[in-house]
Amino acid sequence: MIGRRELFAGAGALGFASWGATPAAAKSSPGVRATVFVKGATIYTSDPGQPKAESLAVFDDRILAVGGDRDLDGLIGPDTEVIDGKGLFVFPGFIDAHSHPAAIQEVYGVIVGFQTIGEIKSAMRAKAATTPPGLWVEGFMYDDKKLERPVLRADLDDAVPDRPAIVRHRGGHTGVVNSKALALAGVTETTPDPEGGKFYRENGRLTGRVAETALYVFDKVGERTPVTRAMQQEGVRRVSRRMAAAGVTSVTNAWGEFEELVSYQDARAAGELFFRLCFMPGGKSPVYPALKAAGIRTGFGDEWIRIGAVKYAVDGSASERTMRMSTPYQGRPDDFGILVMDEKQVLGAVNDARDSGFQIGMHANGDVAIGMVLDAYERVLKDKPLAEARYRIEHCTLVNPGLLARIKAVGAIPAPFYTYAHYHGDKWGEYGEEKLQSMFAHRSFLDQGIPVAPASDYPPGPFEPLMAIQSMATRKDLNGKVWGEGQRISVAEAIGICTINGAYASFEEKIKGSITSGKLADFVILGRDPHTAPPDEIKTIPVVRTMLGGKTVHQA
Repeated sequence: MIGRRELFAGAGALGFASWGATPAAAKSSPGVRATVFVKGATIYTSDPGQPKAESLAVFDDRILAVGGDRDLDGLIGPDTEVIDGKGLFVFPGFIDAHSHPAAIQEVYGVIVGFQTIGEIKSAMRAKAATTPPGLWVEGFMYDDKKLERPVLRADLDDAVPDRPAIVRHRGGHTGVVNSKALALAGVTETTPDPEGGKFYRENGRLTGRVAETALYVFDKVGERTPVTRAMQQEGVRRVSRRMAAAGVTSVTNAWGEFEELVSYQDARAAGELFFRLCFMPGGKSPVYPALKAAGIRTGFGDEWIRIGAVKYAVDGSASERTMRMSTPYQGRPDDFGILVMDEKQVLGAVNDARDSGFQIGMHANGDVAIGMVLDAYERVLKDKPLAEARYRIEHCTLVNPGLLARIKAVGAIPAPFYTYAHYHGDKWGEYGEEKLQSMFAHRSFLDQGIPVAPASDYPPGPFEPLMAIQSMATRKDLNGKVWGEGQRISVAEAIGICTINGAYASFEEKIKGSITSGKLADFVILGRDPHTAPPDEIKTIPVVRTMLGGKTVHQA
């Protein structure tokens, strides 16, 4: 565990920049020449003042100028790197406003995102063979709906019979444990469900599936593979490299811990951080009170690593079918989902954030949870007004006209899943067609003038922005079924969500989110135009190059 002293030493390196001011203008004296120049491309800027251009000049890490080829040719000097953009398409760097980009599970665990139980068992068996005796064997990225049936404790007993084992759902809210794990935790058929959690049973017998706070029971017992600082840094290197290859230039870690904040700084110092990071401390993590005690609040940091909103979770998961709703799940008339905070706790968290100078993001998927969050936002902002709070609702999955009006009135920012309609279509039958007309409601948010933010929630959802654009524009799942047709938006609107709206969600729209003179030189070059590509093929468009601060971090 990283201690407070180490955290504060690292935090001092963040620079404590003042955010919200217009960035310093790029140098534009007559003698200045571009360090990088993109020529002859089709440039979509996400800047309504100049929506399209042909050329883009960069000086160091800033955009120097945007315009036509003939207008900017004079900025090319003998040392300028000229990128031939003919036949290529340039966009602002894509922003993921809610994800969990640490990837440490890839370093110490085993990925089990397979489509057969046999493959999962083989992977867990192989991992057990290389894990020292007595330690937990942990699998990640399990997805129950991608299999012929869910994994059961008997499957894990067969693969790992002699020590505790768990496969964690990629959504992070459920998992499956083996019998050794149940025994280690003292969980039996008669053990009551913990508040805010569930031990699943079938015919009175434990299946091994556990949800929400029931997972914590297993986190507290047994010995696990020690996670070193170097392993944490390696996880960041891996995931940031993959995100850069997909065109992502800025991300938000939406529940950060001590070790993660240090790992991002370690990766940056080693030249292995390939995205900009907004760090949202977990409200129930030790890092949050430590930041508050040091006087650190939302906005501290620099253009690479900055402190964002504090994050809490109010209810369960959309993909794991545990979110709290006012109506039950299909085929489960008594199941309305799970709440993990009550009204008093939500109000207390919002009051604390307001008093501590933190923006806040509350994870709320179901309409019941969203209503609870809005109750608290409305009350706190009435008692203690802010000129611009931009309080967030993470996921904000299932809405209705009343909730939409309240979100608009309080100025909240919803961050619904942007790849879920496409990737997780195998889950939506448990909600039904009617609910899907009001889930991941990008159309409804835009029609209300609500600045909806882009969110993958990776690893629960894929982070690829081109898949997100396809998902939001088509609402088609992997099998071509349309879910919630009325929530379709245009490709141009989807791109705006993934660029300028992403910057707005973290108070950074003045330095990123569009290709505008003076902003950071973060942009992506694509091989085809998403506006004109067949809608069902947008996710296959090649990312030719990703530029971060005027430097290439990915090149195909």
